Amino acid sequence: MDRWQAMRIFVKVAETESFAETARQMFMSAPAVTRAVASLEDMIGARLLVRTTRSVKMTEAGVRYFEDCRRILADIAEAEAAAGGSYATPTGTLSITASALFGQMYVLPIVTSYLDTYATMKAKTLFIDRPVNIVEEGIDVAVRIGHLPDSNLSAVKVGSVRRVMCGSPKYFERHGVPKTPADLKEHRIAASTAAWASPEWKFRDDLRVSVDAALQCNTNEAAIQSAREGWGLTRVLNYQVGPSLVAGDLQIVLSEFEEPPLPIHILHPQGRHAPAKVRAFVDMAAASLRENRILN
Repeated sequence: MDRWQAMRIFVKVAETESFAETARQMFMSAPAVTRAVASLEDMIGARLLVRTTRSVKMTEAGVRYFEDCRRILADIAEAEAAAGGSYATPTGTLSITASALFGQMYVLPIVTSYLDTYATMKAKTLFIDRPVNIVEEGIDVAVRIGHLPDSNLSAVKVGSVRRVMCGSPKYFERHGVPKTPADLKEHRIAASTAAWASPEWKFRDDLRVSVDAALQCNTNEAAIQSAREGWGLTRVLNYQVGPSLVAGDLQIVLSEFEEPPLPIHILHPQGRHAPAKVRAFVDMAAASLRENRILN
Protein backbone atom coordinates (compact mmCIF):
# COMPACT_ATOMS: atom_id res chain seq x y z
CA MET A 1 0.00 0.00 0.00
CA ASP A 2 1.40 3.42 -0.94
CA ARG A 3 2.07 6.04 1.67
CA TRP A 4 -0.65 8.40 0.33
CA GLN A 5 -3.35 5.75 0.85
CA ALA A 6 -1.96 4.87 4.28
CA MET A 7 -2.13 8.54 5.27
CA ARG A 8 -5.77 8.70 4.13
CA ILE A 9 -6.59 5.68 6.27
CA PHE A 10 -4.76 7.09 9.31
CA VAL A 11 -6.61 10.42 9.02
CA LYS A 12 -9.97 8.65 8.80
CA VAL A 13 -9.18 6.48 11.85
CA ALA A 14 -8.16 9.60 13.79
CA GLU A 15 -11.38 11.37 12.80
CA THR A 16 -13.73 8.47 13.54
CA GLU A 17 -11.70 7.15 16.50
CA SER A 18 -12.52 3.68 15.23
CA PHE A 19 -10.77 1.12 13.01
CA ALA A 20 -14.09 -0.63 12.33
CA GLU A 21 -15.90 2.56 11.31
CA THR A 22 -12.98 3.53 9.07
CA ALA A 23 -13.14 0.14 7.41
CA ARG A 24 -16.88 0.56 6.81
CA GLN A 25 -16.56 4.06 5.36
CA MET A 26 -13.59 3.18 3.14
CA PHE A 27 -14.99 -0.20 2.02
CA MET A 28 -12.03 -2.10 3.47
CA SER A 29 -11.63 -4.94 5.94
CA ALA A 30 -10.75 -4.04 9.54
CA PRO A 31 -7.46 -6.03 9.39
CA ALA A 32 -6.45 -4.10 6.25
CA VAL A 33 -7.01 -0.81 8.07
CA THR A 34 -4.96 -2.02 11.03
CA ARG A 35 -2.12 -3.16 8.74
CA ALA A 36 -2.09 0.19 6.92
CA VAL A 37 -1.70 2.17 10.14
CA ALA A 38 0.94 -0.23 11.47
CA SER A 39 2.86 0.06 8.19
CA LEU A 40 2.73 3.84 8.39
CA GLU A 41 3.99 3.80 11.98
CA ASP A 42 6.88 1.55 10.90
CA MET A 43 7.77 3.88 8.03
CA ILE A 44 7.95 7.02 10.18
CA GLY A 45 9.25 5.30 13.30
CA ALA A 46 6.67 6.61 15.75
CA ARG A 47 3.48 5.39 17.45
CA LEU A 48 0.51 7.35 16.09
CA LEU A 49 -2.53 5.74 17.69
CA VAL A 50 -3.34 4.07 20.98
CA ARG A 51 -6.31 1.73 21.37
CA THR A 52 -8.50 1.99 24.48
CA THR A 53 -11.36 -0.28 25.44
CA ARG A 54 -13.89 2.01 23.78
CA SER A 55 -12.08 4.07 21.15
CA VAL A 56 -8.82 4.98 19.47
CA LYS A 57 -6.81 8.04 20.55
CA MET A 58 -3.88 9.80 18.93
CA THR A 59 -0.51 10.04 20.61
CA GLU A 60 1.27 13.39 20.85
CA ALA A 61 3.24 12.49 17.71
CA GLY A 62 0.00 11.35 16.10
CA VAL A 63 -1.67 14.72 16.68
CA ARG A 64 1.17 16.54 14.92
CA TYR A 65 1.29 14.03 12.10
CA PHE A 66 -2.52 14.17 11.72
CA GLU A 67 -2.43 17.93 11.01
CA ASP A 68 0.41 17.49 8.52
CA CYS A 69 -1.42 14.64 6.78
CA ARG A 70 -4.61 16.66 6.44
CA ARG A 71 -2.69 19.55 4.90
CA ILE A 72 -0.82 17.27 2.48
CA LEU A 73 -3.98 15.42 1.46
CA ALA A 74 -5.80 18.72 0.93
CA ASP A 75 -2.97 19.90 -1.33
CA ILE A 76 -3.17 16.67 -3.31
CA ALA A 77 -6.95 16.96 -3.64
CA GLU A 78 -6.58 20.57 -4.78
CA ALA A 79 -4.00 19.58 -7.40
CA GLU A 80 -6.23 16.80 -8.68
CA ALA A 81 -9.25 19.08 -8.73
CA ALA A 82 -7.34 21.75 -10.62
CA ALA A 83 -6.12 19.18 -13.15
CA GLY A 84 -9.63 17.80 -13.58
CA GLY A 85 -11.30 21.20 -13.79
CA SER A 86 -13.45 20.92 -10.64
CA TYR A 87 -11.42 23.64 -8.93
CA ALA A 88 -12.74 26.04 -11.55
CA THR A 89 -16.26 24.60 -11.91
CA PRO A 90 -18.63 23.82 -9.01
CA THR A 91 -19.30 20.09 -8.76
CA GLY A 92 -20.66 17.68 -6.19
CA THR A 93 -22.81 18.37 -3.12
CA LEU A 94 -22.60 21.50 -0.96
CA SER A 95 -23.58 21.32 2.73
CA ILE A 96 -24.67 24.52 4.49
CA THR A 97 -25.65 25.20 8.09
CA ALA A 98 -27.31 28.17 9.82
CA SER A 99 -29.66 28.78 12.73
CA ALA A 100 -33.17 27.44 12.06
CA LEU A 101 -35.18 30.60 11.39
CA PHE A 102 -32.37 32.59 9.79
CA GLY A 103 -31.61 29.65 7.54
CA GLN A 104 -35.20 29.29 6.40
CA MET A 105 -35.77 33.01 5.86
CA TYR A 106 -32.47 34.21 4.40
CA VAL A 107 -30.15 31.33 3.51
CA LEU A 108 -32.57 28.93 1.80
CA PRO A 109 -33.45 31.38 -1.02
CA ILE A 110 -29.72 31.75 -1.72
CA VAL A 111 -29.30 27.96 -1.79
CA THR A 112 -32.11 27.49 -4.31
CA SER A 113 -30.76 30.33 -6.46
CA TYR A 114 -27.33 28.68 -6.31
CA LEU A 115 -28.82 25.38 -7.49
CA ASP A 116 -30.60 27.19 -10.32
CA THR A 117 -27.29 28.76 -11.37
CA TYR A 118 -25.27 25.53 -11.13
CA ALA A 119 -27.65 22.88 -12.41
CA THR A 120 -25.29 19.95 -11.76
CA MET A 121 -24.84 20.84 -8.08
CA LYS A 122 -26.74 19.34 -5.15
CA ALA A 123 -27.11 20.84 -1.66
CA LYS A 124 -27.82 19.74 1.91
CA THR A 125 -28.98 22.17 4.58
CA LEU A 126 -28.68 21.85 8.34
CA PHE A 127 -30.79 24.63 9.81
CA ILE A 128 -30.65 24.04 13.55
CA ASP A 129 -30.37 26.05 16.76
CA ARG A 130 -27.34 24.33 18.27
CA PRO A 131 -23.57 24.76 17.90
CA VAL A 132 -22.30 22.88 14.85
CA ASN A 133 -18.64 21.91 14.49
CA ILE A 134 -18.41 22.30 10.74
CA VAL A 135 -15.11 20.43 10.47
CA GLU A 136 -16.19 17.40 12.49
CA GLU A 137 -19.64 17.28 10.88
CA GLY A 138 -18.36 17.73 7.34
CA ILE A 139 -20.10 21.05 6.64
CA ASP A 140 -18.81 23.14 3.75
CA VAL A 141 -20.26 26.54 4.70
CA ALA A 142 -21.81 28.01 7.86
CA VAL A 143 -23.66 31.29 8.39
CA ARG A 144 -23.20 32.39 12.00
CA ILE A 145 -24.71 35.20 14.06
CA GLY A 146 -22.64 36.52 16.96
CA HIS A 147 -19.05 37.21 17.86
CA LEU A 148 -16.69 34.50 16.65
CA PRO A 149 -14.08 32.71 18.75
CA ASP A 150 -10.55 32.50 17.37
CA SER A 151 -10.25 29.66 14.87
CA ASN A 152 -8.62 28.62 11.63
CA LEU A 153 -11.88 29.08 9.72
CA SER A 154 -12.15 31.70 6.98
CA ALA A 155 -14.78 34.33 7.87
CA VAL A 156 -16.54 36.89 5.67
CA LYS A 157 -18.67 39.52 7.41
CA VAL A 158 -21.95 40.13 5.58
CA GLY A 159 -24.13 42.13 7.97
CA SER A 160 -25.39 42.44 11.51
CA VAL A 161 -28.57 41.98 13.55
CA ARG A 162 -30.03 43.73 16.61
CA ARG A 163 -32.07 42.61 19.57
CA VAL A 164 -35.25 44.66 19.36
CA MET A 165 -38.41 45.25 21.38
CA CYS A 166 -41.48 45.33 19.19
CA GLY A 167 -45.25 45.31 19.24
CA SER A 168 -48.17 45.92 16.92
CA PRO A 169 -49.72 49.36 16.27
CA LYS A 170 -52.97 47.97 17.72
CA TYR A 171 -51.22 47.15 21.00
CA PHE A 172 -49.65 50.61 21.27
CA GLU A 173 -53.01 52.27 20.67
CA ARG A 174 -54.51 50.35 23.58
CA HIS A 175 -51.61 50.25 26.04
CA GLY A 176 -49.25 53.05 25.09
CA VAL A 177 -45.57 52.98 24.12
CA PRO A 178 -42.85 52.21 26.71
CA LYS A 179 -40.35 55.08 27.00
CA THR A 180 -37.63 53.26 28.97
CA PRO A 181 -36.82 49.57 29.64
CA ALA A 182 -38.16 50.02 33.19
CA ASP A 183 -41.60 50.69 31.67
CA LEU A 184 -41.73 47.08 30.47
CA LYS A 185 -42.88 46.06 33.95
CA GLU A 186 -46.18 47.77 33.12
CA HIS A 187 -46.68 45.94 29.81
CA ARG A 188 -47.70 42.46 28.75
CA ILE A 189 -44.66 40.51 27.55
CA ALA A 190 -44.46 37.43 25.36
CA ALA A 191 -40.97 36.02 25.93
CA SER A 192 -39.27 33.47 23.72
CA THR A 193 -37.47 30.96 25.94
CA ALA A 194 -35.68 29.73 22.81
CA ALA A 195 -33.78 33.02 22.77
CA TRP A 196 -33.50 34.12 26.42
CA ALA A 197 -34.02 31.68 29.27
CA SER A 198 -33.18 34.34 31.86
CA PRO A 199 -35.90 36.81 32.97
CA GLU A 200 -33.20 39.51 33.21
CA TRP A 201 -32.88 41.43 29.94
CA LYS A 202 -29.78 43.48 29.15
CA PHE A 203 -29.85 46.80 27.35
CA ARG A 204 -27.30 49.43 26.40
CA ASP A 205 -24.69 50.57 28.96
CA ASP A 206 -25.23 47.33 30.93
CA LEU A 207 -28.74 48.38 31.92
CA ARG A 208 -30.65 45.33 33.21
CA VAL A 209 -34.36 44.84 33.72
CA SER A 210 -36.08 41.81 35.26
CA VAL A 211 -39.07 40.96 33.09
CA ASP A 212 -41.98 38.90 34.40
CA ALA A 213 -43.35 37.56 31.12
CA ALA A 214 -47.05 36.72 31.23
CA LEU A 215 -46.56 34.46 28.22
CA GLN A 216 -43.50 32.23 27.74
CA CYS A 217 -43.16 30.66 24.30
CA ASN A 218 -40.73 27.89 23.45
CA THR A 219 -40.30 29.21 19.88
CA ASN A 220 -39.52 32.63 18.48
CA GLU A 221 -42.32 32.25 15.95
CA ALA A 222 -44.96 31.88 18.65
CA ALA A 223 -43.77 34.96 20.56
CA ILE A 224 -43.68 36.98 17.34
CA GLN A 225 -47.17 35.83 16.36
CA SER A 226 -48.61 36.90 19.72
CA ALA A 227 -47.04 40.35 19.28
CA ARG A 228 -48.28 40.60 15.70
CA GLU A 229 -51.83 39.86 16.87
CA GLY A 230 -51.63 42.70 19.38
CA TRP A 231 -51.51 40.63 22.57
CA GLY A 232 -48.26 42.06 23.95
CA LEU A 233 -44.63 43.02 23.33
CA THR A 234 -41.77 40.69 22.52
CA ARG A 235 -37.99 40.89 22.16
CA VAL A 236 -36.30 39.08 19.28
CA LEU A 237 -33.58 39.60 16.70
CA ASN A 238 -34.66 42.13 14.10
CA TYR A 239 -34.21 39.74 11.16
CA GLN A 240 -36.85 37.46 12.69
CA VAL A 241 -39.48 40.18 12.34
CA GLY A 242 -38.08 41.78 9.19
CA PRO A 243 -41.10 41.08 6.94
CA SER A 244 -43.53 42.20 9.67
CA LEU A 245 -41.61 45.46 10.14
CA VAL A 246 -41.66 46.14 6.40
CA ALA A 247 -45.40 45.38 6.25
CA GLY A 248 -46.11 47.60 9.25
CA ASP A 249 -47.57 44.75 11.32
CA LEU A 250 -44.92 45.36 14.00
CA GLN A 251 -43.05 48.43 15.17
CA ILE A 252 -39.77 48.71 17.10
CA VAL A 253 -39.67 50.60 20.41
CA LEU A 254 -36.83 51.45 22.81
CA SER A 255 -34.33 51.46 19.93
CA GLU A 256 -32.16 54.02 21.73
CA PHE A 257 -31.59 51.43 24.50
CA GLU A 258 -30.53 48.54 22.26
CA GLU A 259 -27.28 46.65 22.80
CA PRO A 260 -24.59 46.84 20.08
CA PRO A 261 -25.45 44.79 16.96
CA LEU A 262 -24.30 41.19 16.54
CA PRO A 263 -22.23 40.48 13.40
CA ILE A 264 -23.18 37.94 10.73
CA HIS A 265 -20.37 35.93 9.13
CA ILE A 266 -20.06 33.29 6.45
CA LEU A 267 -17.54 30.64 7.54
CA HIS A 268 -15.77 27.85 5.69
CA PRO A 269 -12.75 25.73 6.66
CA GLN A 270 -10.71 25.52 3.46
CA GLY A 271 -9.44 29.10 3.20
CA ARG A 272 -7.74 29.89 -0.08
CA HIS A 273 -7.86 26.20 -0.97
CA ALA A 274 -11.66 26.13 -1.03
CA PRO A 275 -13.09 24.27 -4.05
CA ALA A 276 -15.18 26.05 -6.66
CA LYS A 277 -18.49 24.90 -5.14
CA VAL A 278 -17.63 26.68 -1.85
CA ARG A 279 -16.15 29.81 -3.41
CA ALA A 280 -19.13 30.23 -5.74
CA PHE A 281 -21.64 29.89 -2.91
CA VAL A 282 -19.74 32.21 -0.55
CA ASP A 283 -19.57 34.89 -3.27
CA MET A 284 -23.28 34.57 -4.04
CA ALA A 285 -24.34 34.50 -0.37
CA ALA A 286 -22.12 37.45 0.59
CA ALA A 287 -23.53 39.61 -2.22
CA SER A 288 -27.13 38.68 -1.39
CA LEU A 289 -26.90 39.15 2.38
CA ARG A 290 -25.00 42.44 2.06
CA GLU A 291 -27.76 43.79 -0.20
CA ASN A 292 -30.47 42.91 2.34
CA ARG A 293 -31.45 46.15 4.06
CA ILE A 294 -32.79 44.32 7.11
CA LEU A 295 -29.31 42.92 7.75
CA ASN A 296 -27.41 46.08 6.81
